[in-house]
Amino acid sequence: MSQSTVAISAPGKVLLAGGYLVLDRQHTGLVFGLDARLHVHIQKLPTSPGVLLSEIIVRSPQFLDAEWRYGYRETEARGGIQVIQLKGNSTSQQSRNKFVETALAYALSYVSAVSKKKIGSASIMIIADTDYYSHPSSNSANPPRFVNFNVPLTGAHKTGLGSSAALVTSFTAAVLSHYLDHSQLALDSDSGRARLHNLAQAAHCAAQGKVGSGFDVAAAVYGSCVYRRFSPSILDGLGDVGSPNFSRRLEAVVEDSNPSVRWDMQIDKMGAVIPAGLRLLMCDVDCGSETVELVKKVLAWRKENPVEAALLWATLQKEGEDLAKELQRLAHESRANSYGFKDLSEIILTIRSLVREMSGRANVPIEPKVQTALLNACCQISGVVGGVVPGAGGYDAIALLVEDEALPSLQAFLNSYATASSNEDGPIVGKVRLLGVKQEMEGCRMEEPAMFADWMS
Repeated sequence: MSQSTVAISAPGKVLLAGGYLVLDRQHTGLVFGLDARLHVHIQKLPTSPGVLLSEIIVRSPQFLDAEWRYGYRETEARGGIQVIQLKGNSTSQQSRNKFVETALAYALSYVSAVSKKKIGSASIMIIADTDYYSHPSSNSANPPRFVNFNVPLTGAHKTGLGSSAALVTSFTAAVLSHYLDHSQLALDSDSGRARLHNLAQAAHCAAQGKVGSGFDVAAAVYGSCVYRRFSPSILDGLGDVGSPNFSRRLEAVVEDSNPSVRWDMQIDKMGAVIPAGLRLLMCDVDCGSETVELVKKVLAWRKENPVEAALLWATLQKEGEDLAKELQRLAHESRANSYGFKDLSEIILTIRSLVREMSGRANVPIEPKVQTALLNACCQISGVVGGVVPGAGGYDAIALLVEDEALPSLQAFLNSYATASSNEDGPIVGKVRLLGVKQEMEGCRMEEPAMFADWMS
């Protein structure tokens, strides 16, 4: 068994088109990876000579008191590896980290199913790129890649870049790469990447307590793509860690070896492109939304109004496909004319109009008025082609398509932007920050462990 020192990262994501639709296999989502990455470093846990431990320590040193210690044991009847948080030995005051704990249990259970060698103790470190969270040092013109957020993890404000999916994916990949030899699982191969995807999807769904669309995990594994979700029935019957034969069922899901239930997601890497001269940027409004609550309300409206919802979703699907096609056309054709990005801008405006229509019918703030005002103001700047409140909407960071030469003007505008008071329910957008991220075509990848040396102590 390898037990080598490994560092792996996975990108953030932005669902530019297909919010809510991506939950249904009839529809697709246009998702772009972002070059803000979440990193996981894993190494053998140093011990004194002759001392044997069955302990895995997980740290997130950018946050206060963010350490979790786990014991682990192989359960009976091939139930997989049970992970137990050792609160008595931990200096952390943090509550249970369900994403870390579930990803660890699932990854170790898969390792135990495919390898007969003993699972040794390990030290795992999680490091997030600066733009995953809003923070006081955000105003720096050139913030470092990694910063000390100096708050408890529970007090950090996410920017909505998909941290849980990136965490589960990079964490799962790191654990597999640490405990399995390259001959057993090669993450740089198509089959290895597919198994990582399947395991990360299963773990992420278990941690969430529901089977989501999986677009965020797909982007973390594969990078930018047009995504059609997998059938939820694939994960039916998997059961819980510790149940009899869980590790065998998990192995079958990961290896896609059950002929009656095959993974059927569609991932089109060629369908998601950004033309030369254009950037996909994100603006942090430091508010954030509870995506689960937004989704529940929209799906309830859809169930109560199936006919009007079907018509609206079909129109949104067509516009999303037109957006992807126009981006592809621009990527492959010369923009040596004054027409420029006019069609692209009009498609985005149409999508926004349809989203606001759905927002009104479902009585859900998918594009809240303060976000509408911000988007409209940004789009008045020459070179800003268009923008949306991505994914499930709400008060997360907005996405903008911007010509390269417009960046200074956009930055200057945002430096002085402030919203007026709003009478609508929900937070008021105050200071707006242009995140230092852009589109990322590459998914999960190996990193050089030495880049995290400053955080090892």
